This record gives sequence, structure tokens and C-alpha cells, in this order.
Amino acid sequence: MKPDGQNAVQLLLFIGGISLVPALLFTVTGFTRILIVLGFIRSGLGTPTAPPNQVLVGIAFFLTIFVMSPTLKDIKKEAYDPLQKGAITQEVALKKAEAPLREFMFDQTRSKDLELFVGLSDMKVKDVKTRRDVPTQVLIPAFIISELKTAFQIGFLIFLPFLIIDLVVSSTLMSMGMMMLPPVFISLPFKILLFILVDGWNLVCGSLVQSFHS
Repeated sequence: MKPDGQNAVQLLLFIGGISLVPALLFTVTGFTRILIVLGFIRSGLGTPTAPPNQVLVGIAFFLTIFVMSPTLKDIKKEAYDPLQKGAITQEVALKKAEAPLREFMFDQTRSKDLELFVGLSDMKVKDVKTRRDVPTQVLIPAFIISELKTAFQIGFLIFLPFLIIDLVVSSTLMSMGMMMLPPVFISLPFKILLFILVDGWNLVCGSLVQSFHS
């Protein structure tokens, strides 16, 4: 049986929505922060190919699902379930699904970044009194900038102990007259050992998840 016009439109919207999933993953979730921090770990260790990119993306993806699970539950409860039962229309469902995402982004966005994009838009800062007054197209870039700043702050703290090890090893080799030996060959095992001793993956993943609730 041929689908009617409404089903055809729903199918078209569904296919179009799937193509937007990667963009939404990067722009309205914590995926960007998590992936950048994991990249800093790999750079700090000095192992550009370990873990591979696929592993880092996989870890970041499932950590994002874990962090976003309360928001996803709210979207399912407020938008998806009523839509499936036919209690609301697609337009209403989209608005209800947008609300939990906006709440998550507001909680992670700095006021300074939000004021920046409000000022860059046609709006006036004095006209924005509540969160409802901020359009989503203004909130999203402010959220992204805040995520980048937070990710680089965490990455800086991750880099410090590895930098200290590199400096100590480099100074030791120079004092011994072994300037022709690349310090990275000597410091790499020590950095990996340090990361193992402090249970680095457990510490980083725990700190990343907690950073979304602080």
C-alpha cells in the first residue's frame, strides 16, 4: 500500500533529521568538550596514534550519552512519548524537545559568552531578562564557545604534569651531556607510568562527567 502524503512528509523529515545528527552532536551536547579533553590526554602523553581516533570518538560518544541521559529522558517523556501516542503534533513535539536541550546548554554557558552573542545579534542585552528571551540561534554559539574554553582549561591542567616530566628529563639529559638523545624517548615511558599509577582514565572520565554538574 502506498504511503499517504503525511507519511511521505514524515519520512522526508526523518531522513533530513538523520543527516543533522552529527551537527547536533557537536553543537548542543557535551561531545565537543569530552573529545577535546581526550585529545589533550593523547597529546600530553606524546602518543599521537594511541589511542586511535576511532577509540577516542567512541569513548567521547558514550560518555556524551551518559552525561546527556537526564536530558534525553526528559525529551522522551515530554516530547517523544506524547508524539507517539498522537497527543501532540510534530511542531509541539519539537518545541517540547528543545526545552530540555536549552536548559542543559544554559547550565553550561557562561554569562559573558551569552552576552557576547546577544550583543552581536540584533537584540539588546537590556532586553534579555529571562532565559526565554534568548533565541536558540544565539544560545548555541555561546554554548559552543563556553565548551571550548572549558575544554582548554581542563586540557591545560592535564598538560602540566606531563610538561614537568618533559622538563626534568630534558634538564637531566643536558646535564649528562646527552643532548643528541631526544628527550621524548626517555620521558614517554615515565609519562605512561605516571598515567597508569594515578589511574588516569578513571580520573579524567570522572572529572569530565563532574564538570557538567559543577
